Amino acid sequence: MKIFLISYLTLVFILFFNKSSTENYQNMTLQDDTLKESIKRGNEIYTDFCVTCHLPSGKGMSGVFPPLASSDFLMEKQTKSIRGIKFGMSGEISVNGKKYNGFMASMGLSNQEIADVMNYITNSWGNKNDKIITVEEVSNIKK
Repeated sequence: MKIFLISYLTLVFILFFNKSSTENYQNMTLQDDTLKESIKRGNEIYTDFCVTCHLPSGKGMSGVFPPLASSDFLMEKQTKSIRGIKFGMSGEISVNGKKYNGFMASMGLSNQEIADVMNYITNSWGNKNDKIITVEEVSNIKK
C-alpha cells in the first residue's frame, strides 16, 4: 500500500509539473514568435523612416543624430524614446555620455508601427530587450 501511494504521488507530481512546464514553454514560444514578427516589421519601418539619420548601423552621427546602437538613453528611458517617436523630440538629451540638442520630427507612425520599431531597435546593435513593447503600452503614452 505504501509503495502504491508513493508511486501515485510521484506520478501526480510529474504530471502536474510537466503540464505547467509545457504551458510555460508554449507561452514563452508564443511570446518569442510575437516578438520576432514585431522585430521583422520594425526593421522595415526603421529602413523606411529612421535609417537616414540613425544610419543602417544604428550609430547615428556624432554630435548631430544620437546613436541607437548600445544606447543607454534608449534602453533606460523607453517611455521617453517611445514619446519621441510618437510625437517628435527636441531639446538636450544625453546618450552614452554625449550631449545632443537637436530636433526629431514625428514620423506619423501608428501605435503598432511604433511598437514594432521599438522592438527592433531595442533588440539590435548590442541592445537586448526581452520584454516586448506592446501597442497598448504605446497607446497609453501621451504628449
